[in-house]
Amino acid sequence: MEKFRRLIFSTNKHNRYSITPLVGAILSKFHDIEILEIKNLSEITQYPVTDTAVAFSFMTFDVENVAEEVKFLKEKGYTVIAGGPHVTAMPEDMLKMGFDYVFIGDGEENILEFLDGERPENRIFDGISKRVNLNDFPPICEKKRLFMPIEITRGCPFDCGYCQTPRLAGKIVRHRSIEQIVEYEKISVRYKKNVARFITPNAFGYGSKNGVTPKPEIVDELLFKVKSVGVKEIYFGTFPSDVRPESVTDEMVKVVKKYVDHDYVVLGAQSGSDRILQILRRGHNVEKIEEALEILAQNGFYAKVDFIFGFPFETKEDVEITFKFIEKIVQKYNAKIHAHTFMPLPGTPLSNVGPGVLKQYHYKFLGQLASQGILDGYWLKQEELAKKAFRGIQNTRMFASNS
Repeated sequence: MEKFRRLIFSTNKHNRYSITPLVGAILSKFHDIEILEIKNLSEITQYPVTDTAVAFSFMTFDVENVAEEVKFLKEKGYTVIAGGPHVTAMPEDMLKMGFDYVFIGDGEENILEFLDGERPENRIFDGISKRVNLNDFPPICEKKRLFMPIEITRGCPFDCGYCQTPRLAGKIVRHRSIEQIVEYEKISVRYKKNVARFITPNAFGYGSKNGVTPKPEIVDELLFKVKSVGVKEIYFGTFPSDVRPESVTDEMVKVVKKYVDHDYVVLGAQSGSDRILQILRRGHNVEKIEEALEILAQNGFYAKVDFIFGFPFETKEDVEITFKFIEKIVQKYNAKIHAHTFMPLPGTPLSNVGPGVLKQYHYKFLGQLASQGILDGYWLKQEELAKKAFRGIQNTRMFASNS
């Protein structure tokens, strides 16, 4: 089978976190393959077709642009591959859109097999039924000086209707070992990367078998050892490592407080309406959110609370209940609000309900909170992205049907 001397990653501001561990995995095994990260399509075409593969990882709202780029590169004769959440949800459609091979689920082991010359007959590299052990692959790439927050957990046991994580990463939780996390923090510190951040769907679930039940003794060991290698600042429970309400306990918060350099925790709530939380399959109710806020406040933390607005199935009553809940937690717990507009994503239970739409009462309430410095987030931009995401799903199917 054909092997490639060069792999070019088509990069943008949305896919850096997904590309870095792949580059690290490749360069940990292959020493004779040139790895490039290029943003400009015309720059890609400066490289020869015969021994170059071009790799894409993209968001659903970028489908239209990606389709044009794939068509352009295929006409030039390049081999084009793709992975990520959109591809995992619609692999057959992506092949019909023009990709030569697609990668679903975990990508590290399969990208190595691809570069080693393996080619599945159906052109789909399966990283869902064949999950990786995080300890087998580096989360950073020292050779190319690519550093990022270390992924300490992959997989989520929940089934939230709007979220691609359990579809892409699986529902079985896998943790990177403390020893390996500490080793990569040592490397980062050598390059003056003295701030430790982590990638995980639920920071306070690190070390637990189910990814939910807090194990404060394990987190204590992790953060103590990370601090001991020269890390100057630790951020744990802030982006990109949010926290679920049911994982907030007094003992866990006291452990985290000993080590971190922040006075807030990012808490996933998503709605103040129990009816909406049930539709979203969140697995908790509003009472559990408030319990978590109470524990955080008692330990000197405030929360930046995630809420999603504009669900096509929400009623004005649902919205008003959420608004009242927000007013309550802002006043009682000094909470700040991080607002999102609902985006339908492929492969999720809510992919076909339509894009999130904000009403005038959303603009008024959220605008008032923003003017008071209580609210932030890309909710306005996401309203437009939600439309593009919904079109992206439809366009993927259209491209496939027209192929």
